[in-house]
Amino acid sequence: MLAILDNVKPALLALFIAIGTVVHCDDAKAAQTETAIFAGGCFWCVESDFESVPGVIEAVSGFTGGTVKNPSYKQVVRGGSGHYEAVEITYDPAKVSYPQLVDLFFRSVDPTDAGGQFCDRGESYRTAIFATPAQKSAAEAGLASAQQALGKKIVTPVLAAQAFYPAEDYHQDYYKQDELILTRFGPRSKGKAYKLYRDSCGRDDRVRQLWGNDAPFVGG
Repeated sequence: MLAILDNVKPALLALFIAIGTVVHCDDAKAAQTETAIFAGGCFWCVESDFESVPGVIEAVSGFTGGTVKNPSYKQVVRGGSGHYEAVEITYDPAKVSYPQLVDLFFRSVDPTDAGGQFCDRGESYRTAIFATPAQKSAAEAGLASAQQALGKKIVTPVLAAQAFYPAEDYHQDYYKQDELILTRFGPRSKGKAYKLYRDSCGRDDRVRQLWGNDAPFVGG
């Protein structure tokens, strides 16, 4: 019996070491990612833009800045919740830095518009950066730099990061979904409907007008 136990103990120890190594690797992987939260009008558009950035792992559409816990999309767009449509961006800081993401954000929106973005009007479509204490100075520096580059007053605030609530599943990755929906243009996939919406809303035209060649997500 003792001989059996002597054989088992090294095997169990090896198993525990292996489990500990996996856990450690998972912790290390988690430590290598950071998050940024930006509100830039329609969250489908912000999600689409930032998921094209090298170093960005994932962008999740959702809500933040308000007082209602776990709000629905309808609650937010109806107004009164205090929430912004926002996107939580998970990224690898070894590949893209937080200041770089801030610069891309400002140049992907109209930061001079206090009433919404493009064709989307109202409190939920306002722009903002929701920064942690560690991110605040970089966000404010990016704002000052963008204002100098634009030559116009930027009204986008840097606000304290708050709880972020993901939007309903059907909003996630909307820009690349194949599911058919009925639009005013007839049946379209969500991805094509998104493109039609973005074009008709004038987002890229206005960003191009403001930022010219510095606009990172629009064509020439």
